[in-house]
Amino acid sequence: MEFADPLRDANFAKRINRFLASVQIDGREEYAHVPNSGRMAELLTAGRSIKLREKKSRTRKTQYDLCLVDFNGFWVSIDARLPGILFAESIGKSAFPNFAGYSLLKREITYRSSRFDLLLKRGRKRCLVETKSVTLVDEGMALFPDAPTARGTRHILDLTEAIGDGYEALLVFICQRGDARFLSPNKSTDPRFAESLKKGYSVGLNVFAFNCEVNEKEINLKDHIPVIL
Repeated sequence: MEFADPLRDANFAKRINRFLASVQIDGREEYAHVPNSGRMAELLTAGRSIKLREKKSRTRKTQYDLCLVDFNGFWVSIDARLPGILFAESIGKSAFPNFAGYSLLKREITYRSSRFDLLLKRGRKRCLVETKSVTLVDEGMALFPDAPTARGTRHILDLTEAIGDGYEALLVFICQRGDARFLSPNKSTDPRFAESLKKGYSVGLNVFAFNCEVNEKEINLKDHIPVIL
């Protein structure tokens, strides 16, 4: 997926709240929307090089979205809105053999108490899909979540219920950086999420993970990586 417009160079200053950050552009302070509610403590540190997308609008409080963070010489995408788009693109392109025969029916579907990213079909089967944005990697191990997520646990519980109602259910972790070789639930941060994921998998929840190739112009799914529960 190519970024729609050229991204702008800046430096991170500080995070003001979950969705707002102070940044430095050409020596002046500006504010940027942070499209990710995770902590990202290892990424969002003062002085770090970042890339912004300019989003001018009379209805917005900020003119910029924070898109990329330079971490040890490579770019990490932090936009939590992208995984559903990236996975839908991969379905349309038949990019991965595991999902051969699937096609996209609908984006943003409500089921029980959750809103899921995608509804796919394969023959008569319908498949609910939830994607998760992953930014935390420790020595090749991608970890999710980096902060407790009651919403994420609810997604798993509702996906598990959907299996009993005749749906296929798919949880896809998209690590928006290229150095992840494995993925595991972050048990120390959110043990309830980790336990729910393990139980869901035991009754038929399909769990996949991918890393990404990220540069200043585009981001794309790269490799299917193993999930260690």
